[in-house]
Amino acid sequence: MIEFKKKFILLLFLVFLNSCATKKDVVYFSDINIESKDAVVFTERKIQTNDILNILISANSAELSASYNQVPNIPNNPNNVGYLVNVDGYITMPILGKIKAKDLTLSQLETYLNDLIIKGQHLTQPIVVAKLINAKFTVLGEVQNPGTYTFSEQNISLLQALGYAGDLSIFGIRKNILIIREEDGIKNYATIDLTSKDWFKSPYYYLKPNDVIYVNPNATKVKSSGYVGSLATFLSIISVTVSALLTITVLTR
Repeated sequence: MIEFKKKFILLLFLVFLNSCATKKDVVYFSDINIESKDAVVFTERKIQTNDILNILISANSAELSASYNQVPNIPNNPNNVGYLVNVDGYITMPILGKIKAKDLTLSQLETYLNDLIIKGQHLTQPIVVAKLINAKFTVLGEVQNPGTYTFSEQNISLLQALGYAGDLSIFGIRKNILIIREEDGIKNYATIDLTSKDWFKSPYYYLKPNDVIYVNPNATKVKSSGYVGSLATFLSIISVTVSALLTITVLTR
């Protein structure tokens, strides 16, 4: 009986030790130095098929430039809020006609359109502004509000994206955030450790449209979905076991 008690106490100790989380497992950027400065990496995304672009062309003559900003009826874009990049990578603009937009960045497209207008002597001193208006990302897993979110900012960081989703739940693994990014038909994968600042220099610091963020559940959450169930259920089982052990001890004296 004494040997059984020792094993039982050891088992309880191991269970509770395994369920404990250290500060480093929960706190973001635990290695940050407030006096240091870290550069971040931003690479401008290339325009892809099915992007919807808002393009505004202005010039000295508002009347002349207005005709360039009349968005035509575009298939699969019933709201006519922008120019849809078709499967061949083109957009169709008033007066300028078909423009190859795929694989250009927004700034490159602006420069190309500006040069095209000047060379064609369409407008004097044109100003071209292009924006992506259907940018979105998806957050799944152990966050407060998983889902797909749209954004209008030119740049959005991973932290901002997690903020949209209400931050990680207490069951989310901060050291293993998975990011799935598709570029040129190829899916790329990366993992981010939010407890360290090392990822500030990663190309995944800033998100790109259609990125998917997945927050893995920790061991506690995984175990709670199994046979034992929640912590309350587990403690109830322990309580019943202890009571049975005490009863057996009394009866065997």
